[in-house]
Amino acid sequence: MNTYSSKLLEQAVNELSRLPGIGRRTALRLALHLLRQEKEEAESLGNSLIKMRNEIVFCKHCHNISDNEVCDICASPKRDNSLICVVEDTRDVMAVENTSQYQGLYHVLGGIISPMEGIGPNDLNIGSLVKRISEHETVEVILALPTTVEGDTTNYFIYKKLKDFNISISTIARGISIGDELEYADEVTLGRSILNRTPFFV
Repeated sequence: MNTYSSKLLEQAVNELSRLPGIGRRTALRLALHLLRQEKEEAESLGNSLIKMRNEIVFCKHCHNISDNEVCDICASPKRDNSLICVVEDTRDVMAVENTSQYQGLYHVLGGIISPMEGIGPNDLNIGSLVKRISEHETVEVILALPTTVEGDTTNYFIYKKLKDFNISISTIARGISIGDELEYADEVTLGRSILNRTPFFV
């Protein structure tokens, strides 16, 4: 157990070590690094984190994180409003955008169905997806969820909710290996998986 010469340092290490993937040693190294920087740099970091937490909102249409009530993607006149790509979270939006192979809109679920983790359909943004499709001229919904059991379960649940609408429902091609998360796929593979998407079959 580390003995700290400063309670303030210990408090900073405790807070940093709560971040995902940050152990106490790494947290200590980061805290000491900040101490070596000019005060303005540390303050800039702190202020940017506070500003992010206080001012970022979720787009009222797609639930992606945004600086405004409607995100830049939903607000862009260059996007194809007839296409909606359903993803697990914001990281997946970023991954698909990096491929430059998709010009439609998104719908961020905020997770996937996982009974083991106590996450059910009502915990996700599925109801707003159904409402969105019922109110707009959607032609195709692309299910771009992780190729895991939980992802497939969520795909099937969404399919059942949407199957009576006059739309195409497709899923990304299995160029993504079984069990893979979208954010870890390389851009070429993910781009091809979007372009070579296939109809969703049950």
